[in-house]
Amino acid sequence: MAQSLFMSLKQRHPETVIDVLAPVWSQPLLARMPQVRRAITLAPGHGQLGLLTRFRLGRSLRHEYYDRAIVLPRSFKSALIPFFAGVKIRSGYRGEMRYGLLNDIRSLDQQVLRQTVQRYVALGQARKAKLPPVIPLPALRINADNQLRICRKLELSHERPVVGLVPGAEYGPAKCWPVKNFAKLAASLNDKGIDVWVFGSEKDRAAGDKIVEIAPQARNLCGQTRLEDVVDLMALTQAVASNDSGLMHLACASGTEVTGIYGSSDPDYTPPLSEKAKVIYLGLACSPCFKRICPLGHTDCLTKLSAEHVEAILLDRDEFIPN
Repeated sequence: MAQSLFMSLKQRHPETVIDVLAPVWSQPLLARMPQVRRAITLAPGHGQLGLLTRFRLGRSLRHEYYDRAIVLPRSFKSALIPFFAGVKIRSGYRGEMRYGLLNDIRSLDQQVLRQTVQRYVALGQARKAKLPPVIPLPALRINADNQLRICRKLELSHERPVVGLVPGAEYGPAKCWPVKNFAKLAASLNDKGIDVWVFGSEKDRAAGDKIVEIAPQARNLCGQTRLEDVVDLMALTQAVASNDSGLMHLACASGTEVTGIYGSSDPDYTPPLSEKAKVIYLGLACSPCFKRICPLGHTDCLTKLSAEHVEAILLDRDEFIPN
């Protein structure tokens, strides 16, 4: 979602040079963003202050003479490095007593800026700019050579139509459509002559294995790919069906068709950023609760979504109309 901010900055000021301070895992994705000159690694892990490390990194960046830093997280520690680097203008939303660290503190009106991506893009605009801002849709570069390499390595063919499935969500089970439903969907797609690739991290391998048990023609790629590989493989699919997750947003940025399945989260808050995306959301009285685990114990917002319902929406696209 931060790429929308980078795109907005470049659209208004094409000469802008953008460096991004981010965790090491995000560097391969930043390398696929043409708006970004370079990624700077942030060594301290999630939840770690790492004051001395942040001080040393900030001081090492002083020679860059940055005009502006846009601090997206609302934490105290996220504002330290721009301060230590002596950046002239340091913009961010009010939060965690950052006065002094930031010198361009913005108030966040959550009724006007309902979406996370709107909040990011708005930080890059002038204080009196009209809100909510126009959102450029993320688009990552696709590497054809890497596509060929990873297909050869994993023995993947895309001669037939391919649908990607994303059964995981890092946030928690209240975001996850039941694996048995993903499996039923995969089996039905295979029966229609459509190949299925299951995407996810090593944590999702067990879910992928359960899908393959029911749909043996499907390929479980969980834990076998890097993030940049997932982007390139998703670009080869005709569509991706995904829980509301980071990989759903990657699918959007890869250019494929996306069907986003929402449970405890709100599609108005973190929508799939693509003109090719569709959303499935029951909008029950208890939704969205934003909980990791269903507080009512039933997760009806997801369990009441049938595989047939998702398949009907997923296949309602020109790519799947027989010649």
